[in-house]
Amino acid sequence: MVMNEAMMDAIEKDKLIFLATANDENIPNVVPIGFARPLDNKTVLIVDNYMNKTHKNLEKNPKASFVLGDVRKCPYQFKGTVQIFESGKYFDEAVDWAQSVMTKLNPKAAILLNVEEIYSVEPGPEAGKRVD
Repeated sequence: MVMNEAMMDAIEKDKLIFLATANDENIPNVVPIGFARPLDNKTVLIVDNYMNKTHKNLEKNPKASFVLGDVRKCPYQFKGTVQIFESGKYFDEAVDWAQSVMTKLNPKAAILLNVEEIYSVEPGPEAGKRVD
């Protein structure tokens, strides 16, 4: 599954996503994230600045899902598997990005979400339908 240009543009510009995870007991957790942007049409970089439960959840269960803060501009749910980087290229990119916006930020990790499924969240008969 790949994101189209409009989806990637909306993620880049929105400035807020709601990231959902679940722990190993399937207890859900949803948090607002201010740093998320596509690296390509299959991968989204998410910066872990303040994650606690979310980070622990992803270590045990690497599945995650997100929607944009303004779903009117991008009415989709993105689901996939994550990798956590606490050093290296992706981590350095996350730190540089976050600190270029707010110098006091000290990111703990870079999280790469590999988009595997995309679903419509637009109200109406297509709601919940997988986008092909």
